[in-house]
Amino acid sequence: MRSTRPHLPPMARWEFPIPVDRASDVPVYVQIARSLADDVRRGRLRPGDRLPGSRALALGLGVNRNTVVAAYRELEAEGWIMSSEASGTFVSSGLPGDVPRAFGVLRREVPPRSGFDLAPPPEHALGPVFRKGNLDFGSGTPDVRLLPVTALARAYRRAMDANGRRVLDYQTCGRSALELEDGSYGSRDLRRTLAGMLAATRGLAASWENVIVTRGSQMGLVLAARALLGPGDVVAVEEMGSRPVHAALRQSGAVLAPVAVDAEGVDVEAIRELAEHEPRLKAVYITPHHQCPTTVTLGQGRRLALLELARRRRFAILEDDYDHEFHWESQPVLPMASVDTAGVVVYVGTLSKILAPGLRIGYVVAPRPLVDRLAVLRQIADLQGDLIGEVAIADLLEGGEVARHVRRIRRITRDRRDLLTTALRKEIGAALSFDTPTGGMAIWARVAEDLDVERWGALAIEEGTSFRTARFYTVDGSALPFLRLGFSGLDEPELLEAVRRLARARRRLASAPRYEAPLAAAGR
Repeated sequence: MRSTRPHLPPMARWEFPIPVDRASDVPVYVQIARSLADDVRRGRLRPGDRLPGSRALALGLGVNRNTVVAAYRELEAEGWIMSSEASGTFVSSGLPGDVPRAFGVLRREVPPRSGFDLAPPPEHALGPVFRKGNLDFGSGTPDVRLLPVTALARAYRRAMDANGRRVLDYQTCGRSALELEDGSYGSRDLRRTLAGMLAATRGLAASWENVIVTRGSQMGLVLAARALLGPGDVVAVEEMGSRPVHAALRQSGAVLAPVAVDAEGVDVEAIRELAEHEPRLKAVYITPHHQCPTTVTLGQGRRLALLELARRRRFAILEDDYDHEFHWESQPVLPMASVDTAGVVVYVGTLSKILAPGLRIGYVVAPRPLVDRLAVLRQIADLQGDLIGEVAIADLLEGGEVARHVRRIRRITRDRRDLLTTALRKEIGAALSFDTPTGGMAIWARVAEDLDVERWGALAIEEGTSFRTARFYTVDGSALPFLRLGFSGLDEPELLEAVRRLARARRRLASAPRYEAPLAAAGR
């Protein structure tokens, strides 16, 4: 809902600095007039902008009001401004044609190019053009319309009432990150609550001191990469996965080593062979609960074998458990971190998938020395995060609101899965083959051999819908005959319409020209 407060132009909302040199031979009213004229030239003041009243400007500059009145009269005479007793003083909509050049012509906007060299850009994917208003299947994102916003607003209010000064002030106060109660580790309230939730739902016997709160799981992975990896180090990753995560690992200077994924998850035997021949293997990044993007679950035997291999070879396992709450046919498989006795697992989780990505609540669970290192790194990039938001979320977790919300969206998401699978088989038929997922937030489907999936994606955008192809997930951007259709972010009518548009794009494939797709955009 938009605010009903009247709009105030910037110059009326803020103090209006104008340099005044009382030692100058130039009269003060002339200095004020010249300064305002320069501001119009360079675009700081634009036609129609309201200027401060003469009394307010005089008070702000510490000059006599008559001085400001004289400056305004000078500007009005030259055509720079116009004024009336009823409405105030404004920059003229018709600026003078003969603009004096005594003060130099300044740019009207920020220069289009920097006057210095930039470092090379990070390796990351460019995105397809998602047209405004299209129905995006996504890769498995929540429907933020389901968020209990009233309960969230009340939690923020309670957090402000009870903790206002503590959570709104700087937490550092000259102390190091290791000395902070909240600050760079995140709210102690939330850390304690998360530790309790993880013990109850994931079997993680972790103290709150083993938890650090981050701005989403992506930040947790960025910090972990900086703490664990250096230039030339090797990280084993699933052969398809999250491009933002790949970018985070590469930013540390590490080299990615793709490892095959089959029906039982990542190939641990291939990781073993890599470890034997690559002494700089420092970490393995995996999504074992529902592999991104294929949705397969890592088998128990492979989990135990990978844990033992990591213990012997002393490398870290970055376990990204991004959608743990979404399961329907059976109980969720517990994280690898729940059975880690050697301290090799760095467990990364998020509340973005069950609440909303915009709340930016993620967390990392790890042995205390790594948590301390992550806190130091976080303090450099994000001094103390959003403590008021973290306290509010802790309140919702503690009061059971989040658990109730999870039960609700799990049922809704399952219903949307069922609707999408039925609609795809009816409207798309043999063009896609897939298994109905038992968990997660998306369908991973193989595209028929005679279809160009990238061309299909381009035509789908023209028809008003969009999806991610396998090219979005491969480490090297190579194309494969697969696509991923998220079903959690669209409601049932939207899903049905998106499938109809997908089907229309499919029918156009035969006559469509060859399409070279760009790499896909950020997001899981």
